[in-house]
Amino acid sequence: MTEAVTQFPSTEELESLFVNNESMAKIETHLNRFNPIRVMKMERMEIRHSAILSWLLNPGESHGLDDKFLKAFLGEALRGHSSLGSPTALDIARADLRDSTVRLEWQNIDIFIYSEKNAWGFVIENKFDSKQHEGQLAKYLDSVSAGLGKLADDLSVRGIFLTLHDEEPEDARYAPINYEAICQFLPRFIGQEAHLLTAEVRTFLQHYNEIIAEEVGMSAESNEMEKLARQLYRENKKALDFIMEHGAGSDFAIAAEDVFGDGRDHLDVIEIDGHKYRFCHLDHKMVSFLPESWFLALGKDEYDWKGCEQWWSGYPLISWLQLWADADGTSGQLGLYGEVGPLKEYEFRSSLINAIQSAGENLPKNRIKFHKAAADEGKQYSKFLKENFLKIKDVQDAEEIAEGMKKLLQRFQPEFDGIGSILTEFKKYGYVDK
Repeated sequence: MTEAVTQFPSTEELESLFVNNESMAKIETHLNRFNPIRVMKMERMEIRHSAILSWLLNPGESHGLDDKFLKAFLGEALRGHSSLGSPTALDIARADLRDSTVRLEWQNIDIFIYSEKNAWGFVIENKFDSKQHEGQLAKYLDSVSAGLGKLADDLSVRGIFLTLHDEEPEDARYAPINYEAICQFLPRFIGQEAHLLTAEVRTFLQHYNEIIAEEVGMSAESNEMEKLARQLYRENKKALDFIMEHGAGSDFAIAAEDVFGDGRDHLDVIEIDGHKYRFCHLDHKMVSFLPESWFLALGKDEYDWKGCEQWWSGYPLISWLQLWADADGTSGQLGLYGEVGPLKEYEFRSSLINAIQSAGENLPKNRIKFHKAAADEGKQYSKFLKENFLKIKDVQDAEEIAEGMKKLLQRFQPEFDGIGSILTEFKKYGYVDK
């Protein structure tokens, strides 16, 4: 067996990469941005997110927004969930909630909101990294009565389940909302309502929105830097491959390279356990791809999908694998995601979501489910895979992560194929890329 010969980069190639390289300087500046939340290593701490949100949700706090953020949050959570009873999203929009009190970690509830004037209570369970436990959500609703006593008799209490991972609440009395939604309406307060904010509050909200946007993949700047990084890699492939081979890489990236192959370029075809995919992007915590059936049904790459030009790979939908570390830093969750993107044409987006939902209902296991308001006008990002997590015992075990990737891909192959079978009819919405 002949050993592979290492391709050493030349001095000129290394100079091209490291000396006065404008692209490298832009990426370095992006990575070195000052963000106090990140500096204090609080971006993944669930309790810190609860503390920031409870501050924003409290009309009497120092942010200057009164009940505007509170109404935006509650209205978005309850939109499409009128079956839960009063209050509905419309009730929230018409109400004055400035009397609301907000309690953090009261009765073990992450955030509890109480409006005496409206006789409403809201139990907010925040899941940034952790998963819900059996009976947990019901217990929190019951604890309101125990904590308020007779005051709870005439109180309408609603549960709200806030997640990073788009997880469905086990208790049907909870309305789901994810951090993507916050990332969509928070910029409105930073921009259009900036006159209500002090300079310090506005700067802090910009920092917080940046943290959330990066976690949910909605940061335009991060997405632009990722494209720049791919271009930089193509132009300096030999030097960067040498650095990666002899330097340190994340265990997730090592696992992804083992499964998807090393040195893959954008939209290269990959075969994993007999199934084909199109490679899109790989970084230290996620790898994105298109199942081959989606790629072929949507016309390969000759179409332009309005609204998605700067989103992932420019297609109307995408799939990706991502690893999330648990709070202990040792174990974690490997997730497989599918998402419909920010298509400009409402009819197209709504029809696509409904067709994907119907395709899931025709499969033996219905693991395709959108949030109720996913097809509403104005929505941009809608995930749809359920039961899509796999426990990883050691997030530094590349072999375990690689096996987990293969298991999730194999498990959801029926969903990939089912969605692929309905996509051809949507070619009519694509514009030929000339």
